[in-house]
This record gives sequence, C-alpha cells and structure tokens, in this order.
Amino acid sequence: MLSELMRPAWAAPATVGAAMSTRQGGVSRTPFDSLNLRPAALPGDVSDDTGAIAENQRRFAETLGAQPVYLNQVHGADVVRLQGPAQAGQFQRADASVTTVPGLACTVLVADCLPVLFCSDDGRAVAAAHAGWRGLAAGVLENTVLALCDAAACAPRRLLAWLGPCIGPRQFEVGADVLAAFGEDVDCFIARARADGSPRWRADLPALARRRLAAAGVLRVQGGQWCTVEDPLRFFSYRRDGVTGRLAAAVWLEPRPHGARAAAPASP
Repeated sequence: MLSELMRPAWAAPATVGAAMSTRQGGVSRTPFDSLNLRPAALPGDVSDDTGAIAENQRRFAETLGAQPVYLNQVHGADVVRLQGPAQAGQFQRADASVTTVPGLACTVLVADCLPVLFCSDDGRAVAAAHAGWRGLAAGVLENTVLALCDAAACAPRRLLAWLGPCIGPRQFEVGADVLAAFGEDVDCFIARARADGSPRWRADLPALARRRLAAAGVLRVQGGQWCTVEDPLRFFSYRRDGVTGRLAAAVWLEPRPHGARAAAPASP
C-alpha cells in the first residue's frame, strides 16, 4: 500500500474516491525513481523496466481499491466514456474520461501538464482530464464538463473540480504561439523577455483552467497550488528532467455494497 498519495481537499460525497500519486513508493530506478506509472504499452519510447512499471501500477491500484483506466493521451480534447473493466487495457486515444461505473478509476498521466479531477456533487459520476496548454486551448475541460453533466444528468453548477500539481507560473516559460492560443485570457500570462530581448511569457495553467471552468459554469474548484518543476522530491517533471516518469491522478466511484440502490437522478 502507498502512503504518499495526495488526496483532494474537496467536498465530494463519500461515494467518490480520488487520489494522485507522487514519485515516492515505487520500485523504478533513476531517472524513473520510483513510482513511474506510465504503461509500457503506450506509444513512444519506453526505457523504464516493464516489470517495475507493472509493480508500481499494482501498488497504485491496490491503494485506490479501484481499477485505473489509463489513456493514450495526445494533448487533444476528446473524452471517452468508461463502461467496463475491458477498457482498462485498451489505451483509448483521448485526454479525458468519464464514468458512472463503480470501481473504474478515470485516470490521467502527467509530468508537468495539469490533471483535473471532477465529480458530481451527488456522486453519480466522475471524470478526469489531462490539461496541458494545448488541451486547455482546444477545450478539453469544457468537453469534460459536458460529458460529465450528461452522465450525471445535472447542470455544471452541480460539479466539483480539483486541480492537481503541474508546472507553475514561475517556471512555465512560453512563446507567442501559446499566448495567441488563449486570446482574451492574456491576464494569465506575465511578460518576461529573455536576456537577448526576445519576447517570452510565464503562463499560469491553474489560472487558465479556473477561467475555463468558470465560463463553463463550474465554480467549486480546489487545488492548483503545487509546482512539479520546483519539487523534485515529490513530482516528476518533463520540463526539469527531460527523461522522467509519470504521475497519475485518478477519481472513481466506490463499489456499492451488495443490494444497495443507485442514486436517484439529480435535479439540474
């Protein structure tokens, strides 16, 4: 069992479980030390030991008490509906997932991008989104809100959201292309010219996410104060290290006791 998991401080109902890994508690060796959760079967270079990854994933799932369903994340805005355990090994191409099935954990992998966990306030449905700047600009959070509201039969105001660790505004240097992708949200960027005078900006991913969520009608948002780059003991960071592992953020519905009834539909 893992003792280093982060637990969201949000007002989720007791039927909802949520957690995010740190880099502590696994068996992978440097530079993936130690709880690297990136599945070896995902596309791209794999240089961590596959047996170590499998053991890390086993420990993570055991601690959750639920089955994490990992995605093939592509920095897009697609959302998939999780409906059964068979999807756990399919690595569907998407950057967010939603479910109403107890015991299935909507899970996203990150190493600087922003993980966002969601639930409806009656505990009927949960969702997780991988929100780097490309996904944010493409609408991954808005799409997740729509999919979750559809699954829970509720309005956006009935949702709760938690922002996990990501690259912070002191570290996230970006160019004009990123600034332009967010249009009117320029107040979430701070100009910081390089020594040679070339224009650069510091982007605030959590602030951008809160702005997008508020526009979508989600106002109960917690978290977002941790920087992956600035805390190498707790977090993997691609921007800091280049070759590194992946953290996982997961949210799930607790399995119902035998004979228990599902919740009645929520009012919008």
